[in-house]
Amino acid sequence: MPFSYARFVSFRNLVDSEVDTKAERIFLIGENGQGKTNLLEALYYLCYGSSFRGSVDQQIPTAGNQGFGLAAAWNSLGELGEDAGLEDSISIRFDGQIKDIRLNGKALKDRKELVFHNPAVVFCHEDFSFASGDPERRRFFFDQCAGMLYPSYIDSLRSYKRILKQRNAALKESAHDLLDVLDPQLVRFGLALMEERQKLHRRFQAEFPRLYEYVSRLGRPVELAYFPSWQKGMEFDDLVTLLGSRRESEIFYGTTRSGPHRDRWDFTSQEGSFTDRASTGQLRLLSLILRIIQASAVASGEDHDDYGGERKSRWPILLLDDVLLELDVGKRRRFLELLPPPGQGAQAFFTFLPEEPWTEYENGDTIVYRVHNGRFENQKRL
Repeated sequence: MPFSYARFVSFRNLVDSEVDTKAERIFLIGENGQGKTNLLEALYYLCYGSSFRGSVDQQIPTAGNQGFGLAAAWNSLGELGEDAGLEDSISIRFDGQIKDIRLNGKALKDRKELVFHNPAVVFCHEDFSFASGDPERRRFFFDQCAGMLYPSYIDSLRSYKRILKQRNAALKESAHDLLDVLDPQLVRFGLALMEERQKLHRRFQAEFPRLYEYVSRLGRPVELAYFPSWQKGMEFDDLVTLLGSRRESEIFYGTTRSGPHRDRWDFTSQEGSFTDRASTGQLRLLSLILRIIQASAVASGEDHDDYGGERKSRWPILLLDDVLLELDVGKRRRFLELLPPPGQGAQAFFTFLPEEPWTEYENGDTIVYRVHNGRFENQKRL
């Protein structure tokens, strides 16, 4: 749901203040290094309790400070998903060692509780690695998506990683008697991940070729492919047997060589792997379309039954960090058409350099801030 305000103390270079965000679109205009992306990072942190930049918490406080604080509020939803006319609030305090996160004044013990309250989707330069990077970066993106859509996925992924770490340690330390205990657990959680990833692949593949072609005008289809490490259709007992048959080789290498941690996602065309032949611009567009589908999947609420009726359909907060700058005029226009139109309850934050034609993108209710040395000057309200 849209933020009504955001407050920050000792966060990056931002001057301690409260910023009004009661609008569908908020534009942040300024030169590089002035604090535009830092505000997006603060909003993302309020949604998930962590940074999209991969920063450790100790790197975030303003120079000379050990900790930082954040707070915000957004409109809550009623039982049927309507605006309840009330506000949910969140506050985050980090003192240099301990992070305290409170939702409506109640302390949260696990950050995963935030994922389904007010999710955000960030469009940033680092997303380029989802298209051009190694398989691990692509898995990271799709794991992130699955975690936003399927509540059990986060627990399954955590459990799988824990068992995988224990199994690899057993392989390296010749504690081979533990493998008979660990293998069934690895398979159980691995199958749960595969099931959700296959569902996620169907969701993305249903839209990706059409949306990519619409914006790119490439003239040939680009598909999203999912290649699981374990063969589709294999059941629990089959996979336990498979791990047993490969044990000697894995003992030699000291690592688990099959499982969802080695699944691959790829973009394909008639010529084979699209990423091997695509230009930088084409790869950049891949990552943008992935984010669009991620946002629309969250907004659809199509998996609400998995939430025991608690999840409400709504657009996530959209954080777009200088992404339009890298698109030509036609692609930029078509990409913007994929964003939610006015009146859909969506809120989007855009960063722009001063020379960009940002006035062309105002749509409905818009707040424009000039950003300079961590300060936000409200320019106008439409």
